[in-house]
Amino acid sequence: MKARSTYTSDRARMLWAFAITSIALFMVTLDNLVVTTALPVIRHDLDASISQLEWTVNAYTLTFAVLLLTGAALGDRFGRRRMFTLGIGIFTASSALAALSTSATMLDLARAAQGVGGAIVTPLTLTILSAAVPKEKRGLALGAWGGIGGLA
Repeated sequence: MKARSTYTSDRARMLWAFAITSIALFMVTLDNLVVTTALPVIRHDLDASISQLEWTVNAYTLTFAVLLLTGAALGDRFGRRRMFTLGIGIFTASSALAALSTSATMLDLARAAQGVGGAIVTPLTLTILSAAVPKEKRGLALGAWGGIGGLA
């Protein structure tokens, strides 16, 4: 009876890890691309110049790319779950700030902060999922994880 309880617990832990990491990956990846479709509205609503619109896109991409390896290293040093939670917090708070932006400059700064959060979250989704899934099911889990990232 105890072995079955352990199996159920491990399976639930694995499914939760997959769900949480996949949702986080989807959210971060989608945010990288969704702004592009909103640029005409952003230009009109915030009276943004072309240069400011370029920074709206690039602020996220640059901070994300530059800090991606740092996010993974921070997870190794301070704990993956702790840094994952911090990254989600940074990403969510800066997303709210971006939504409440009243100027293009404020939006660009919020997008840069989103990139920081995304750079912490993205590599940790992979490492957390890899640690939660047994070797024999890891290929399936990582393939589905990658498919969700591609879908976003």
